[in-house]
Order: sequence, then C-alpha cells, then structure tokens
Amino acid sequence: MEAEPASQLYAVIEAGEGALGRLEAALSAGPIASVLIVPAAGSMLDAGSARPLVELAQRASAAALLAGDAGLARTLRADGVHLIAGKDLADGYRQARGILGNGGIVGVDAGISRHDAMTSAEAGADYIAFGAPPHLKDRDKARARREDLVAWWAEIFEVPCVALDVETAEEADLLSRVGADFIGIRLPADMTPAATRDFVAAVAAALSVSQPAA
Repeated sequence: MEAEPASQLYAVIEAGEGALGRLEAALSAGPIASVLIVPAAGSMLDAGSARPLVELAQRASAAALLAGDAGLARTLRADGVHLIAGKDLADGYRQARGILGNGGIVGVDAGISRHDAMTSAEAGADYIAFGAPPHLKDRDKARARREDLVAWWAEIFEVPCVALDVETAEEADLLSRVGADFIGIRLPADMTPAATRDFVAAVAAALSVSQPAA
C-alpha cells in the first residue's frame, strides 16, 4: 500500500474570468483537499462568480472555502470561510462561527502574529495559516519567516496548519517536511489552465514523497 502524502493540497483561486477552467485543470492534476476562493484584484466576491467554483470543488470532494464572507458561504452552502488576522479578528471569528455553526470550517490566516494564531486556535479555529504574501519584496525573508512559524506551530499545537503562498514544488517539499498539514498554492488570474495543471502536478508529486522532518 502507498503511504499517504505528509501534507495535502490547499488551492487558492481567484474568482472571475477563466477561474472555472483553471480550477478544472487543477483538480485534474492532483488530489486537492481544500479550495479557497478569493476575489479578483479590485473586486469583491459575489454569488455569481463564487457559486460555480464552490460547486465544482465540492463535486471533486474538496472543501470549498470563501475568503472573509461567512454569510455568502452559508448562502452558497460552501464548507467554510477563511479569515485574515486584524484588529477585529476575535469579533470576526465569533461572527463567522455564529453564522456557520460548529459544522462549518472557520480558518484563520494569522499573518506573522503568534499571538493571533494561538488565541484563534484556543477560540476554536479549524486551522491556522501562515504565508509569504507576494507583495513582500524580500522574498527570502518572507519564506524563512513562514518556515519558522510553520515549524513552531507543528511542533507544539494540534490544530492543523496551512502554509500559504507556496510558489514551487521545492518549497512545498520543504514546508511539508517541517510539518505543514496543508500546502497552499495560488492559482492567479494570469495563470493558464495548462500552466495550472503542470504546477499542481509538480507540487502533488513533491508531496507524494515528502516526509516530516525527524
């Protein structure tokens, strides 16, 4: 019997033109556990753009999550919502949990805050995410900080951890080895379906041989 991958794929897709084709390509290239649907740049998520992506993800047995909007997630019968750390994070979490109930997924991107990560987990968050956002110019520093946070979390806490903004199969392999439960890959609007398929396949292949660091 083949061993299960150390980490699972978590795809982040921008809604809008071409999104359905990119998601279809991604789902055909490897097993994806969760799909986070985010708005295209300069826009907001709405039912029209999000619904087909939610339905496609769920048909593929992936959890469909929406960025920031628990009310829309409930309306579309998505599986949950993804929140970003900020000054109102605690209130946002309580509101999202109230809307989605205990059966819905409420995940939290803690940014670089260990405090927000711990308090969100204590409140009942279903996962904690750490990333290396593409707008940060010092990419090496951002990646190193993400690796440190993922490794710290994996060593101490049981709540699942998502490593976001993974750009290569090599990064995916490294983060899987330090303990990330999910590897978050971005599928932006300017990525073609063919490029999407190749990228997802490469990351999935890397994860199939990754093992956590001893």
